[in-house]
Amino acid sequence: MSLQQELEDRSGNQCELCASKDNLSIYEVPPVSIGGVDGSLLACSICIEQIEDAEKTDTNHWRCLNDSMWSEFRAVKIVAWRMLSRLRKEGWPQDLLDMMYLEDDDLRYAKESGDHLDESEKIIHRDANGAILQAGDSVVLIKDLKVKGSSMVAKQGTAVRRISLDHENAKYIEGKVGPTQIVIITDYVKKMSEKE
Repeated sequence: MSLQQELEDRSGNQCELCASKDNLSIYEVPPVSIGGVDGSLLACSICIEQIEDAEKTDTNHWRCLNDSMWSEFRAVKIVAWRMLSRLRKEGWPQDLLDMMYLEDDDLRYAKESGDHLDESEKIIHRDANGAILQAGDSVVLIKDLKVKGSSMVAKQGTAVRRISLDHENAKYIEGKVGPTQIVIITDYVKKMSEKE
């Protein structure tokens, strides 16, 4: 069974956030999704557009979270928490957040998006050229890097895909070089374009 079919079966063929039956597609929860059914949800084009572009957020559309925040599925709960956090200044979303419970691992994952932070609190990660890095981006090393605690050297030109961000230090990102998860200083990476 395909992922699309599994999500359609799970959701009753409707958006798992707002219950719309129109223009449904798979939304893989960033930044480093576990993929598959547990890391994805079925969502309508309106929800996906507003999740991905905060400028297009229509607060009233998200009143649907009053129901979907109680979903038994991890991906749905995480996206509901992120959207409620983004909208919390409206008042009613904060009330829902106060009622919501996420396991520690899920809460940590939900916070990866930074939606719970005010703009002034957000840490901006930039590559060596000043381009803003987002969780899930791919970067390329611009210098050979020794990996602390091992004899490994990450070579210049190595691509690191689907990075995650350190939310306490704007200079640190994490990613896999071969089988090893390492911390990389942003001064030594260049963001890869979609085409690379």
